[in-house]
Amino acid sequence: MAQITCRFVRPDKLLYEGPVASLVLATHTGELGVWPGHASEICSLGEGVVRLTLLPEDGGGLVKVLIAGGYAEISNDTVIILADHARRTDDIEPAVVRATRDKATAMLESLEPGDHRTAYWENKVHWCDLLLAHAE
Repeated sequence: MAQITCRFVRPDKLLYEGPVASLVLATHTGELGVWPGHASEICSLGEGVVRLTLLPEDGGGLVKVLIAGGYAEISNDTVIILADHARRTDDIEPAVVRATRDKATAMLESLEPGDHRTAYWENKVHWCDLLLAHAE
């Protein structure tokens, strides 16, 4: 069976490395399906779930990873995904995410108008909202 070699990383961690049958990327313009023999390209990633379809000999099934931002390079039946934020959907702990969101919201509310840290805490709250929306 034809396959794609996939390497999926975020700044602090390798999330997945190995062969897949296919994958679907979440880009800024919508979903992009990638199968063996796909043309080479580089695309910007948006927000959404990347779905990796595992090979039947590896047990089949899907690995779903929530992402926000980054890039993917497709070349010679290899896909390298460099995500700004990424978390496997089966690894989301809603109680931990809610606590993190509460802390980020409190920090955001404590800032003076025009504080340069506002964007950081707004992004943190938004990421937590995405995680909670996609928790399995």
